[in-house]
Amino acid sequence: MKSPQQLAVQLARQWQSSHWRAQHLLPGTGAWPLRLAIGVPDAQTFRHAGSALREHLQQWQALHPTGPGSVQWEARSYRGALTALEVPTHWVLSRPSEYLAAICQFAAPQHTEIAADYHALAQVLPQVDEQFHGLLLRRLTLWRHLPIEQVMMATRMALQLEPGCAGGKPLRLLALAGNDSKFFERHHSLLKALLDVRFAGEVSQQGLNAFLGASPEGEHWVLVAPLNEGLLPFRRQRVTTTELQTTALPCQRILLVENERSLHQLPMPVPGTIAILGSGLNLSWLAAPWLQQRQVAYWGDLDTWGLAMLGIARQQLPQLQPLLMDAACFEAHAHLAVPEPVHATDLAPNALPAAQAQLLHHLRSLKKGRLEQEFLPAPVVAAAIEQWCQEPFLGQGNAFFPAK
Repeated sequence: MKSPQQLAVQLARQWQSSHWRAQHLLPGTGAWPLRLAIGVPDAQTFRHAGSALREHLQQWQALHPTGPGSVQWEARSYRGALTALEVPTHWVLSRPSEYLAAICQFAAPQHTEIAADYHALAQVLPQVDEQFHGLLLRRLTLWRHLPIEQVMMATRMALQLEPGCAGGKPLRLLALAGNDSKFFERHHSLLKALLDVRFAGEVSQQGLNAFLGASPEGEHWVLVAPLNEGLLPFRRQRVTTTELQTTALPCQRILLVENERSLHQLPMPVPGTIAILGSGLNLSWLAAPWLQQRQVAYWGDLDTWGLAMLGIARQQLPQLQPLLMDAACFEAHAHLAVPEPVHATDLAPNALPAAQAQLLHHLRSLKKGRLEQEFLPAPVVAAAIEQWCQEPFLGQGNAFFPAK
C-alpha cells in the first residue's frame, strides 16, 4: 500500500527523466490521465495492522473530495469482516497541472525546482515554434537558468539563421531578433542545440561558427596534414583558417577534406600534396590569393550538405575540382548510403558543375541519399587521389614546387 506522499515522491523522480517529460508534456502523446496504483491491503494487513490500515484509508479519504486528481475506490471482502471494505486502488491525475499540484502539496523532493521548471515551460512552449518543444522539454539544463525572454529570443534567432549566413563576418555582427553583440557568446550551446533540431545535427558536427560561415572572432581551426615527408616539419598540426588566408603552404596540390575523421583514409605518400581537413562551411578563406596558384580538390560527403559545401567553396575558388563526389561514386557505393534527415538549403544558380548539380537534385529524391565519406574504402580514395595528381593544372600563375 502506498500513501499519497510516497506516490508524490515517485512522481517527482519521473520529472528527472527527459524522456518522461517529453512523453507526458508534448501534445498528442495520449499520456493522460496518469493512473497510479495505490495497492490494496492483503488479508494479513487487514487482520494485524488495523491502525496502519485506518491511517492509510484516512489519508486517501482526505484527498478524495478535493484532489489533486481523483481516487478510485473498490469494495473488497475480507474474512472476518461483516461487510465489504471500500479501499483506494488508484490515484488518477487527469492533466499536468494536477501532477504538479500533487508533487507540491506533499512536498516531494525538489518540488520547488520542479514547479519552477514547469512554470517556465508553461510560459515558453506556447510562444516558440513547435519543432523546438521536444528539445526544450528534454534539455532543461540548457536554458532553465536563463530569463524567459532570452530563451524565446534564441528560438527566434534559430529560425532566421541559415548555413553560411554570416558571410565571413564575426557572429557578434549578426543582428537578427533584437540580440546584442554578446548574445552568441552567452548562448552558444542553446543556439547550437536549436539549430541542430532544424538541421539534423549538422551544426554540432561542423561547429556553430563553421556552419554559419563566421570568422575570425570565432576562430575556426582546421587540421593540416602533409601527405609526403619533407613538405612541412610536422606530420599534422592545427591551424586557424585566418592564418591560412595569408600563409602559403609549400606544395603543388591542396586536398580539402570535409571531415577530420577521414584522415585515416588518405594515402601516403602523395608527392607535393597537403591535406586540409575539417573546414565545414567556413570556406571564405579559400579566397586567399596563394590558392590561385595551387591545384585544389575538394572531397566531402556525398549528400546535399557535402555538395552545398562544394558549391560554397567554388564561389571562392572556381577552379576547385570535386573528388569522389559524382553519380558514379554514389551508385557504386549506394549500399552504404543512409537517409539524410534534413537537406541543405538551395544553392545559387551555377554554384555547382552540371554533373554535381544534377546529382544534388537526384539525392534530394532518394530515401537514402547520404553517403558519408568515411565509409568509402581506402583503396577507392587512393585511386581517385592518384588520378587527380596526374591531371594537368589549369589554374593561374606558377604552381611548381619540388615534388618531395
